[in-house]
Amino acid sequence: MKNIFKLGDIMRTVYSTKQKEKILDRIKRQEQEFTIKSLYEGLEKEIGLTTIYRFIDKMLEEGTLKKITGKGTQVFYQYLKKCPKENHFYLKCDQCGEMIHVDCDCIKELSSHIDKEHSFQLKEENIMIKGTCKKCLKEMK
Repeated sequence: MKNIFKLGDIMRTVYSTKQKEKILDRIKRQEQEFTIKSLYEGLEKEIGLTTIYRFIDKMLEEGTLKKITGKGTQVFYQYLKKCPKENHFYLKCDQCGEMIHVDCDCIKELSSHIDKEHSFQLKEENIMIKGTCKKCLKEMK
């Protein structure tokens, strides 16, 4: 009976890993930001909503997913490749939703200023500056 129990645990672990792989694959295929609802709708026959929420939380902790608050209470997510550099931030276009990863030492100066002058320490990996991208500016003209 012990062997059956252990076999069941192994099968459950493998199944869980396959679910995570499916969620990650779907996230990586997203061209723009997405909601949990849209992710779930594409996976609902295979993966439960609770599993998706747990995996999203794990990805947020790891820094491979960015949480974006939209208008009102709507929350979006965007997949990010892990950046090996410490000094980076993101530019987010309000028009098309594109997020641009920026590696720039200027964020050190800003972070230092805010720490010294305002007694507040920034989490640099979470800095997002909103505005309008070059492509959208051209389209607006």
